[in-house]
Amino acid sequence: MRAVAERSAGAVLDKPVGVRDHRRGRGRRRSYAVAAGLVRTARPRQWVKNALVVAAPVAAGQLVSWHTAARLALVFALFTAAASAVYLVNDARDAAADRAHPVKCLRPVAAGLVPVPLAYATGTLLGVGAAVASAVLCNPMTAALLIAYLVMQIAYCLRLKHVLVVDLAVVTTGFLMRAMVGGVALAIPLSRWFLITTGFGALFMVAAKRYSEAVQMEDARGATRALLTQYTTGYLRFVWQLAAGVAVLGYCLWALESGGVATGSLLPWRQLSMIAFILAVLRYAVFADRGSAGAPEDVVLHDRPLAVIGLVWAAMYGLAVADL
Repeated sequence: MRAVAERSAGAVLDKPVGVRDHRRGRGRRRSYAVAAGLVRTARPRQWVKNALVVAAPVAAGQLVSWHTAARLALVFALFTAAASAVYLVNDARDAAADRAHPVKCLRPVAAGLVPVPLAYATGTLLGVGAAVASAVLCNPMTAALLIAYLVMQIAYCLRLKHVLVVDLAVVTTGFLMRAMVGGVALAIPLSRWFLITTGFGALFMVAAKRYSEAVQMEDARGATRALLTQYTTGYLRFVWQLAAGVAVLGYCLWALESGGVATGSLLPWRQLSMIAFILAVLRYAVFADRGSAGAPEDVVLHDRPLAVIGLVWAAMYGLAVADL
């Protein structure tokens, strides 16, 4: 009888332990899911945009040392943290609206996987950390540019994305800041043609994306962006066509600035690179005109001819900068 009683008591004692283990395992899985949701909310696919930090040093032909590479890696990491902070705050703020959207409802915050307060807290921590790190580890101009980017993007999340035309300018400026910061971090003078081509090239892609959204949602505009109800497709088409023309003009003026074959160069690579650049713009414009120019990185990565043209342009541009 005593043995039976002991076995019964042991069974009673073992059950809570098993329950606790089960709950502990479930808690771990929940923690992993929340962590994965935070990473998804930070938009890892969008981090490729921050590769623009190398644009100015590459254009100036100064990407040649470990010190330069380390400095640019730091700036890339800081801009990635800042951009991730903005995405987290944006999704936390728009969680209620995103739940009513057929696609955005799957975002971790909107789906309830990541609590709204946690998204706000993580975004704030990343943003403040990036600002402080830039002030300590970078030169004052780099820190000022990154902090200005953060302030502008938070203002965009809170208010500016609902202001006609200003929303286009803010998103375009975000791309331009990424392209400028590498040169600022290395104290490289920024060419006026570089700024013109980069700025209007970014406006071209931003306006093309908005135009595509407006075309695709013509019967239910405002479901993805409320501001689309205030734009007409004709106006957005005008903006991306104007921006494409100015970007091409700015690039051609840069290419023709040297006036001929550089000393030691086999061919006039700068001038020849105009062909690839114009072809790339024309190819991208095909998708814009169809209303299928979504995220720029998706267009470039999923269209093989455009990717090949991009590689040819990069090769010619590299040869021009290196004077080969």
